[in-house]
Amino acid sequence: MFQLTTSSSVVCCRSARALKSWTTSCGPQKQRLQLTARNQRFSTSPLITDDAALSTKAPSSGDSQAELVAYHGPLTQTFRRLKIFSLSSLGLSCIMTPFIFIVESSLPLSARIVLAATALSTSSISTALVGWSGASYVVDLRRLSPADNGGIEGIEMTTLTLTLKRLVTRVYDADFLVDTKRPFAKWELAQSVLLPPSKEDALMAVKGGAPGEEETIAESFNATGEIVGRWIVKWENDGAGTCRGMGKVVRYFNVHEELL
Repeated sequence: MFQLTTSSSVVCCRSARALKSWTTSCGPQKQRLQLTARNQRFSTSPLITDDAALSTKAPSSGDSQAELVAYHGPLTQTFRRLKIFSLSSLGLSCIMTPFIFIVESSLPLSARIVLAATALSTSSISTALVGWSGASYVVDLRRLSPADNGGIEGIEMTTLTLTLKRLVTRVYDADFLVDTKRPFAKWELAQSVLLPPSKEDALMAVKGGAPGEEETIAESFNATGEIVGRWIVKWENDGAGTCRGMGKVVRYFNVHEELL
């Protein structure tokens, strides 16, 4: 079985049962899944090693490779309104804070400074918490069929930033999504991977690359279709791989598994 390793434990890659039941099974793999700069199987643009080059254009979420939306987050409007309210309250706090020093009052200057700092810090912290908790919420989820994804089952998930800008993350191999312990999230992109020997599971073993080879597992696109981040695995010996992020890739995803 394809297994993913963390620093102190080993978990099954398909631990997200709802995802496994929702996606369809893949056909036999006849080729090694390579995502090198020379021959990419999944990535929609060449593998980039320079962070400054992450603005390369890539297809947007509306292209023909993705099917119609198969899942829509039921709390999308709730999170949207919460972000708008949080940003509005922060802006109002910034606007009203100078009046604490302008309006005549018996409060000493030190007390006014404390009052202004408290108002700004409280509003800023609450806004940051709303942005952090809502950044992983998946508003739309699409299925990438194996026929259009190199014979591998993949998914495409759309999230919203604090300023309500859309980020589309394509996970080219759904096996790299595992359960997470992070609050306000259900899945995460795996940090490391350990493939079984070919004699135990030949279909999963061929997903590995040669030692030192790198593959793009997931990519995040902004609203204009530009790549803003990637999740890359670097293969080592015996089917082991270590993953790393490049740019501003979305790694955590909050979905309602019961709706998949």
